[in-house]
Amino acid sequence: MARRTRTRRRLLGVIGITTLATGTGLVTAPAPYAQDQAPTAAAAASSVTVQPDPSYKHDRFEGWGTSLVWFANATGDYPKEIREKLADLLFGKDGLDLNIARYNIGGGNAPDVKDYLRAGGAVEGWWKAPAGTTREDTDWWSADDKADWNPNADATQRWWVDRIKKDITHWETFSNSPPWFMTESGYVSGGFDSKTDQLKTESVDDFAAYMAGATERLEKAHRIKVDTVDPFNEPNTDYWGTRLGADGQPVGGRQEGAHIGPELQQKVLRALAPALEKSRSDADISAMDETNPNIFSQNWNSYPQEVRDLVDQMNVHTYGTGGRTSARDLAKAADKPLWMSEVEGDWGDGQSFTDMRPGLGLAKQMVDDLRELEPKAWVFWQPVEDYDNMKPGGESAKGGNWGSIQLPFSCTSKDTLDSCPIYTNTKFDTARNFTHYIKPGDRLIKTDDTSSAAAVSKKGDGATVVHVNSTTEARAVTVDLSKFGKISRKATVTPVVTSADGKLVRQAPVKVADRKATITVPAQSVTSFVVKGVSGVAKDAALLRKGHTYELTGVQSGKELAVAANGAGLVIRNATAGAGDAGRQWQLRKISGDTANEQRYVFSNPVEGKRLAVRDGAPVLEADTGPRDKATQWIMSTTGDGTYTLINAATGRLLEVGGQATNDGAAVTLWTPNSGSNQRWKVSDVTAEAGSQPK
Repeated sequence: MARRTRTRRRLLGVIGITTLATGTGLVTAPAPYAQDQAPTAAAAASSVTVQPDPSYKHDRFEGWGTSLVWFANATGDYPKEIREKLADLLFGKDGLDLNIARYNIGGGNAPDVKDYLRAGGAVEGWWKAPAGTTREDTDWWSADDKADWNPNADATQRWWVDRIKKDITHWETFSNSPPWFMTESGYVSGGFDSKTDQLKTESVDDFAAYMAGATERLEKAHRIKVDTVDPFNEPNTDYWGTRLGADGQPVGGRQEGAHIGPELQQKVLRALAPALEKSRSDADISAMDETNPNIFSQNWNSYPQEVRDLVDQMNVHTYGTGGRTSARDLAKAADKPLWMSEVEGDWGDGQSFTDMRPGLGLAKQMVDDLRELEPKAWVFWQPVEDYDNMKPGGESAKGGNWGSIQLPFSCTSKDTLDSCPIYTNTKFDTARNFTHYIKPGDRLIKTDDTSSAAAVSKKGDGATVVHVNSTTEARAVTVDLSKFGKISRKATVTPVVTSADGKLVRQAPVKVADRKATITVPAQSVTSFVVKGVSGVAKDAALLRKGHTYELTGVQSGKELAVAANGAGLVIRNATAGAGDAGRQWQLRKISGDTANEQRYVFSNPVEGKRLAVRDGAPVLEADTGPRDKATQWIMSTTGDGTYTLINAATGRLLEVGGQATNDGAAVTLWTPNSGSNQRWKVSDVTAEAGSQPK
């Protein structure tokens, strides 16, 4: 869950300020230059070629989503015209067009605790306490007693469930904190020591039953099917703390949260699995919604295999952006879907609905998440924020740009859209460049440009490239379609541009010539290039091909992967001039999977006839005979920069240069994914030099 008051979690914006009209309608902007027009002097100063590559294709993208939580709790009883306008902006075809929703199962403070949480933050729990219950009463609740459940709880967030359920293809329930009576401090805003576990160990089974029971009741009441349940939110952090004032009332911590360390997480997961099995819900478990990929990986690596097996979907936030590829590779090794399940940010100075920096910052975050994390879904924390909290003089002296849509969380039943206005900032429009043109069922594909994300359509007859130009100059963008197998003579690229001059402005199609189209986009813009008339994969598109010979060069060491002198181990060696040394040559065979970014390969040395495997925790060369068990299988991941990680399917560990050594003959070993350069390998096709012929 986002913590907007922590400046260390504010994400960086880009340089430059321009203006953009507010509102939700489309406006006209000057057309970008087509490829047969001379670029301006500014455009000539900046150019980039983007090559989408469908040979590295993901599984079907599940879609775009949001957590409900605060905004739904705050607005669920607003006048109809305000709620309907919000719903259209979030889930309507002309709005963000979201199709995933995460419902927050509230913890809830004791009845005698005065509300001190932020606007919208006091989500009602599903329990029903006996009259006179106080914070000191903690042993009254039983999951098996119907009288202890409140079937009418959380009416405002649940209004949204009914309103949007026809738009949602995946429901997830999640928790920010257990109910107060299951916590160590007795408050849902965290412990008195934010670094210690907040869930009482003796309440683990009760918490699991609470999550399963609330999920089951939500499904029955609203006739929906919850797909996944995540019992955590950023659990292994020190974010969640409660401080008491002189009068004994809580004054610190304004939102629900609970520190739950990895060991306690495992106990919760072990309890949640049978609780869900006992319930009428068919929901699977997702986990653990950690604040960034590095802590996510730390937690996951601490889980024993039997706990990992309980998790059907891996969820991570990207408030910290390091380690995305580690989470990606862990998910591939586990053969589980990975979600980017929450992020938001400010990107700019003060509250502004015209500054392009927030829109550009969000768009770049989305591009990087899609490229590096390879998620099956991408989910906003919440696109609707409290206007009053974000305006200057709110929680921040300058105000902020959290959320793509802002309105006051203090409106009443007598308000109208005039007295309770809804604002959109530039993030709303740049996000639509993604959500309108990369659709559920499409497949994300590799690009070689760090400012672009791409996907092929669900039917495979088109593609989309979303490009972010964060600079203060126009940029000539060449979309190189040569990696596609078929390009129609009528193929076109249509730019849809969001900039200071307009939102989602659809320009005239540009005809593809010589398998390319060049279009100049404005400064500080996000453009969706909608490609029609392309399909398939070119025969020479994939770098990794049967019968070809490769050399693998360590990114950190600059030396090549080679067979050790004993013929069994692996080392790094200096590159040699001329023809490749047989001990440095590798061929591969694809053995499983039709999803290119998760395909498994067997690597072998073509001269020695040995294959690369893992035995007793170490990489070895062994006779290329017998069954190809998981220990002989490797999954290759790339961000499109020409370098790859090699994931062993049996261990989930990566091939790396041990200790980040650089000396000739240093050992090549295995280690858990850590996004280090010693775990990345530049793959070079040396078929011609090796004298080998493709088969």
